[in-house]
Amino acid sequence: MKIQQLRYIVEIVNQNLNVTEAANALYTSQPGISKQVRLLEDELGLEIFERNGKHIKSVTPAGKKIIAIARELLVKTQSIKAVANEYTQPNHGVLRIATTNTQARYVLPPVIERFSKQYPDVSLHIHQGSPTQIYDALLSGEVDLAITTEAQYLFDDVVLLPCYKWNRSVIVKPDHPLSECKNLTIEELGKYPLVTYTFGFTGVSDLDYAFNTAGILPNIVFTATDADVIKTYVRLGLGVGIMASMAHTKDDTDLLAIDAHHLFNSSTVQIAFKHSTFLRTYMYDFINYFSPHLTRQVVEKAERLRDNSAVKRLFEGIELETR
Repeated sequence: MKIQQLRYIVEIVNQNLNVTEAANALYTSQPGISKQVRLLEDELGLEIFERNGKHIKSVTPAGKKIIAIARELLVKTQSIKAVANEYTQPNHGVLRIATTNTQARYVLPPVIERFSKQYPDVSLHIHQGSPTQIYDALLSGEVDLAITTEAQYLFDDVVLLPCYKWNRSVIVKPDHPLSECKNLTIEELGKYPLVTYTFGFTGVSDLDYAFNTAGILPNIVFTATDADVIKTYVRLGLGVGIMASMAHTKDDTDLLAIDAHHLFNSSTVQIAFKHSTFLRTYMYDFINYFSPHLTRQVVEKAERLRDNSAVKRLFEGIELETR
């Protein structure tokens, strides 16, 4: 059994069972991958993939377990390299982060500027996506850190650290009837079509809670992962926007932001990483730049805890900043 064979079977799954795409991603040949997968299956005495002729149709039950272990082993091999690099090249490396558009656009720029000045030889890669895409990228090892704001129930099996709280604003054009509203209520808001984040309504979100408590079924006409897209469709008159307050800037002179912190509970931004990830010194520093109360000592203490209920208790009594 070879590490490269494990890398092949994991990448085939990452590429939706397309061997050609897996070969392209790994800069090798499709016949070479197919041969090595067959050799691995012969060695194990079972099939990892179910085939229809030459095409892979699905992953076998045994294959799912093997691939899960292979993912962890590949992370461990990366950790071995990371440990070595920490001692031989402490200020060189790669940091891959998955996050939402709102974080990438409105929160991360000053953090990245500071980080890049401190670590000019660390290559930084930002992946933007929905909460599900962010989780998948973290779980597959595509990224080292994930910064998430919604659907945090997805992240129960990773280390999850609270960073700060954020509130929402209702976004309208200046001539909209709500612009004259002195004390906005959930009942008044519920009269209008709404434009908000894709994961704004999941059945368990703060928006769901607010409308359900009031007994109101909201009219969601458009959702997007990007706050700038939400603002665009508010400008077009498609509906009333609900988005992070931080995403309304001084440049949005044609839009009015109505504070809605009294309507919806604050949400918490959290930073996540896998238990098996070896955090380089520059990773600890990035986390601290992003959220100053997350010092290396605090993060290391959280790393030693094996479930997020214990991590939550670690942060009890800490008043998170609201942005």
